[in-house]
Amino acid sequence: MPSVSISNPDAAVLLVQLSDSHLFAEPGARLLGMNTRDSLQRVIDLVRARQPRIDLLLATGDLSQDGTLQSYQLFRDMTRQILAPARWIPGNHDELRIMAEATTGSTLLQPVVDVGNWRVTLLDSAVPGSVPGYLADSQLQLLAQSLSEAPTRHHLVCFHHHPVSIDCAWMEPIGLRNPEALFAVLERFPQVKALLWGHVHQEIDRERNGVRLLASPSTCIQFAPGSEDFKVSEEAPGYRWLRLHPDGRLDTGVERVAGFAFQVDYGSNGY
Repeated sequence: MPSVSISNPDAAVLLVQLSDSHLFAEPGARLLGMNTRDSLQRVIDLVRARQPRIDLLLATGDLSQDGTLQSYQLFRDMTRQILAPARWIPGNHDELRIMAEATTGSTLLQPVVDVGNWRVTLLDSAVPGSVPGYLADSQLQLLAQSLSEAPTRHHLVCFHHHPVSIDCAWMEPIGLRNPEALFAVLERFPQVKALLWGHVHQEIDRERNGVRLLASPSTCIQFAPGSEDFKVSEEAPGYRWLRLHPDGRLDTGVERVAGFAFQVDYGSNGY
């Protein structure tokens, strides 16, 4: 099983999550008025300033907005500034075939990785041509196998789409369409400590049956929490850090870019 080498396997490990970067091939392209390349660089600068030693970088979908090879190559080049092994999963805006081409010869799309006393399993919830997500039988089998093969490890499970209501009415129809199938697998394995996803462009930290439910800011535009209709928040781009302790405890937090000025343009090319 692929693993991340750490100097002390009995120490806590630090993960950083970048999500929903929505990069374009064109340097000046904007999403709702925001230059997503510039905002990602600002977040990367913040990560480098605040997190000097990272054991694993997770990119949880919608890396690209236009699905071009150039956008994935750009994401790969930009995130190389963060000196850590990385894993990617696709979101609803991504093109998996093109993403795979951009990661040829790397471990970026490997779905299971051991780090410290934890195992991270990354699932593909994206459905080609669809905004909502779905975990195919192959993904649920991958999850069950990953969990059953590491009964003594603590587990973090990652995917793109939200599996629970986040109290945003407009996002209710575009989450994970078969969350009951996911939870049916998870409930067989008490070593699962947390679920981590993207897609919602906002911070969420809840608990379900002893499992932490975590969602995170986008590295570009943010969605307003609790909104009935589509609405962009004034909060700044950010990322999530996770400190995974060998005894199964998890500390986590969100950090956002300071002094980030942004005027949303609802009339531009939309989300």
